[in-house]
Amino acid sequence: MNVDVVKTIRNIPISGEELVAMLGKYKSPNMKLMQMERAGEAIRLKRGLYVMDGTALGFPPSAPICSNHIYGPSYLSRQWALSFYGLIPERVNELTAVCFKRSRSFENKLGRFSYRQVPASYYTIGQRTATNDGATFVIASPEKALCDTILTDAYVPCLSVAALLRYLEEDLRFDMDELSSFNTDILSQCANCGRKQATIENLIKIVRRYE
Repeated sequence: MNVDVVKTIRNIPISGEELVAMLGKYKSPNMKLMQMERAGEAIRLKRGLYVMDGTALGFPPSAPICSNHIYGPSYLSRQWALSFYGLIPERVNELTAVCFKRSRSFENKLGRFSYRQVPASYYTIGQRTATNDGATFVIASPEKALCDTILTDAYVPCLSVAALLRYLEEDLRFDMDELSSFNTDILSQCANCGRKQATIENLIKIVRRYE
């Protein structure tokens, strides 16, 4: 393991060019990077982007941090964020994120990362940072994560409050009691962006029942 490199970059993703530059003391830095990748010391996240496996030094690779860097600007959201907040019972292994560029997906040794496109004006609403296992990353607020799920799910009913309620309770198995803590201002901002406005307005009606 290249201890100096790990101590310098820790578990933050780094470009291949930057990593090669840090390996300048070796006769062939590019060959050294290939050796590190084969040994599992450097993990290729996508073409030209790596993260070091510094687990032995207390810097294990963080999939949430990597999600923010693999494709962006982006933030974790949708089902992964709902699971992270304990709002749905299922564990979600795929890291689901939102961006304002075209939708993409990536797979690497850390797992599968998917990114769904939303309008740029809507994208900026309801983001925050969170920390998990010492790693800080950008994620949707609970309100925004639910709105993002609704926006990116083609099968969400929008014609009635009752149909949306069934979607939350039966399809998502959402913890409805948690709606009492939801910030309706964030939901209103999402609704005003125009995408699935009627559905999010129905969501606001449901949330107000739990206030």
